[in-house]
Amino acid sequence: MAVEVDIRVPVGRPLPELMDFIRSCEDAGFHGVGIHDHHHSGRDVYAALTLAAAATERLTLYPATTNTVTRHPLVLAAIANSLVEIAPGRIMLTLAPGFLSVEKAGKPQARRQQLGEVVTALRLLLSGRPAVVEGQELRMNNVATPAPKIFILAAGPKMLELAGEVADGVVMLVGLHPDGIEAARQHVRAGAARAGRSAAEVEEIFIVPTAVEDFETAREWPRRWFRPGQPFLNYPSVANLRWLHAAGIDIPADHRPEDLSPELAARVCDAFGLFGPPEYCADRLLRAHEESGVQRVFFFPSHTAETGYDLPAADVTAFGTIIGPRLAAAGRVATGA
Repeated sequence: MAVEVDIRVPVGRPLPELMDFIRSCEDAGFHGVGIHDHHHSGRDVYAALTLAAAATERLTLYPATTNTVTRHPLVLAAIANSLVEIAPGRIMLTLAPGFLSVEKAGKPQARRQQLGEVVTALRLLLSGRPAVVEGQELRMNNVATPAPKIFILAAGPKMLELAGEVADGVVMLVGLHPDGIEAARQHVRAGAARAGRSAAEVEEIFIVPTAVEDFETAREWPRRWFRPGQPFLNYPSVANLRWLHAAGIDIPADHRPEDLSPELAARVCDAFGLFGPPEYCADRLLRAHEESGVQRVFFFPSHTAETGYDLPAADVTAFGTIIGPRLAAAGRVATGA
């Protein structure tokens, strides 16, 4: 089974320029692109996705990640349905309780129960059936096909279980170590069992933090701060440390990044994502495929709060010239390039 590789693209440039960059992602051989849903950027993710759907031919496109607090479920359903009319078979939704968009809007994150209710409602609405949200029956006309799949973004065990219970798939940030992956899958299986479904029905996408650069530079990332008071390894959630613990690496939640030794940082990088030259990154991804059956990943270029809107040009170049071809040579990459 080939590996499919998606990449995170922030809304860091005017939308016409962003379309040129997304076309370059398609040219490089990526399977999909997930775009920020950050209202405070002044650029709307669904406007970007609409332009991208018209400007590309094969990329899977989705918000990375949208929320159910600032967008009503019926609005989300109509947006996704409209995108399917433009790019049938290439659209999906990923949902989470909300992070920066919700924070910047001055709202609390969605409760898990609320998120589960909305995911269930969206799956119904997008298949042409009525749904109930907060006691209100919702209906949507002009349903397009095929219906987009709904994924939940999950970093902690309870969100993983919710994804197993109600979603088509899970976008999980749990690292690449086989023990961490297995610990996370146990929670997806538990959620699926609660709903009387097979965990095999729940598709997996693994969020893979990346720093495609020389080892010395790349392995400094765990020793940095994401923003004041929040270590890089605690972003977007301290749940990262749970999966590192499952991999045999214990780091306290209140750690100071600069106190991590270079040797420990190197171990963290190997367990957590792809941190090193392109050749190493390709081989590490192949190892995850062989060890844990990882079949689809989402490149999440490492950044701080200040650099989060920089376009990941180096990752795209590295994938198009080295990582993608190396995976293809091993028979382990899916690309239409």
